Amino acid sequence: MPEQNHLGLLLTGAALALRDRVALPGSVLHENGGEVSRATLAAALNLHLLAGLLERVPSGRAYMDDLEEAGRKLVFDHGAMRTVAMENMGTLPAGLAAISRVLEPLGYHATNLYPMARLKMTGRSFTHRDLPEDLPQFFVSELHPEQFSPDFQAAALRVTEESSDPLTAVDLVRLARLAGEGSLPFAEARALLPKLALCFTRRHEAPSLADYEILKAESAEMAWIATEGNAFNHATDRVPDLHLVVEEQAARGRRVKDRIEVSASGRVRQTALHADPVLREFRDADGALILHEVPGSFFEFITRAAMPDEDRLDLAFDTNNAQGIFKMTAA
Repeated sequence: MPEQNHLGLLLTGAALALRDRVALPGSVLHENGGEVSRATLAAALNLHLLAGLLERVPSGRAYMDDLEEAGRKLVFDHGAMRTVAMENMGTLPAGLAAISRVLEPLGYHATNLYPMARLKMTGRSFTHRDLPEDLPQFFVSELHPEQFSPDFQAAALRVTEESSDPLTAVDLVRLARLAGEGSLPFAEARALLPKLALCFTRRHEAPSLADYEILKAESAEMAWIATEGNAFNHATDRVPDLHLVVEEQAARGRRVKDRIEVSASGRVRQTALHADPVLREFRDADGALILHEVPGSFFEFITRAAMPDEDRLDLAFDTNNAQGIFKMTAA
């Protein structure tokens, strides 16, 4: 293997093109040798997931072009995804477990819990142990079907009951080695990366339109999961001046959330572009596939102030902020 940096060798296509457009720590950019660290593999996964989101979100691609035009790199603050805390979803682990089993070996640990009672969901933040401010956090939410009606629960099960687990026994062994040793041989890391990325996709088949309508009547979030699965719900740029970003995006004719969400501490402020619509397949009453337009993913902006009397950013989230931002995917 030539002496090149690991990150460049792990990435391909659109993810590789993002390497020079996203702010990354030097330790990740210049790592080479026989072993790939968990931080570098985490960075590679994040760039892969960001590339996937930008493919689905034209407004996000346009914003990235704005950054390139201004000569600024994206400061990737966090990505978010949604899960369903329900058993019997085929071979896919229930809820948070489907994601945490990937994040923890990569060096992430759960840092805070965010009950979102209005949405009947629970959010958790995962922060990287080695590079907490320099690698994106993950905001993973679980929806609780048992808090909804029996019809809703039955529809949720029908949608997800044949979900497939993308990870094989070999993948799990590699994750265990990564968790124990903090690194993997390059060939194993390269083989594992695309399998990890599949954990952040929809793992069930096209839902019936009837089930989708049942879910949407009670939860826009579960309706979104029915079409998008565990994909990145949004990705976020950490910006120094949120008001300036809002003004610039509005001036470019992009649909920006009508208010900025401010945390209880006052240190975290967030807003977002509205979700871009996507065409998704559904089954009609006769089982035939039809196309229907639904909300897709979106792009978010955040500012974080420093903790009082400390030389570190406030990396926390806020329950009310999160519930407000989630409205971006309401139909």
